[in-house]
Amino acid sequence: MQILMNFILDLLFPKKCVGCGNFDSYFCTDCVSNIMQTDLVCPKCEKPAVGGQTHPICRRHFGLNGLWSLGIYEDPLKKAIQKLKYKRVKELSEVLVDVLIEYWAKYQPFVFDQIKKDKGEGWVVVPVPLHWWRQNQRGFNQSGEIGKLLAKKLGLEYSEALKRIRPTNSQVKLKGIERRENIRNAFSLNTKYLIHNTNVLLIDDVWTTGSTLRECCYVLKRNGAKKVWALTLAR
Repeated sequence: MQILMNFILDLLFPKKCVGCGNFDSYFCTDCVSNIMQTDLVCPKCEKPAVGGQTHPICRRHFGLNGLWSLGIYEDPLKKAIQKLKYKRVKELSEVLVDVLIEYWAKYQPFVFDQIKKDKGEGWVVVPVPLHWWRQNQRGFNQSGEIGKLLAKKLGLEYSEALKRIRPTNSQVKLKGIERRENIRNAFSLNTKYLIHNTNVLLIDDVWTTGSTLRECCYVLKRNGAKKVWALTLAR
């Protein structure tokens, strides 16, 4: 029955690639292969770093342990993220997570090796939260959708351990220092979830200046998280 329903839906609403516009899939293999990549960087100084690990000299007690991004925030990846985020094409979540895991399997990033070494124990996937009114307005949290799928496919626990306790202005048009001030003290720990002595994969769609992810990391580590790696679709 489900196969028949999917067939009918595909006939009525054919899938169209958000990158090139060709029919058959939401993000075709040609566009996936055109995702632009660059060297991984340290999340503190944003200079090249092996495996995306924070440089020893850049490490801070409440700072990120590393950063991994699928690609550069340029088309076709940029179009895919914008369609997911603003046009609510939720089906793109699974496509992008599959591509992300494929790249992990191919290139074996440092954080993936750590998770495999620990057999996933002690690792939890946590999304950057939206304020409740913005989530209601948008209909879903794209970081949460990505986080849930990633956790399921990697066999990790998913936890909405962070909550946004005050509304903030959009970060899009703000510059570095404005972004930091805008996001300061905007998050707190959701006390329904335990985060003490866990390692966290902190999920967001795009790394720009890193202000949001650094603030989230600060809250997580202040509440007992051991390692926190930022994972984004783009930067």
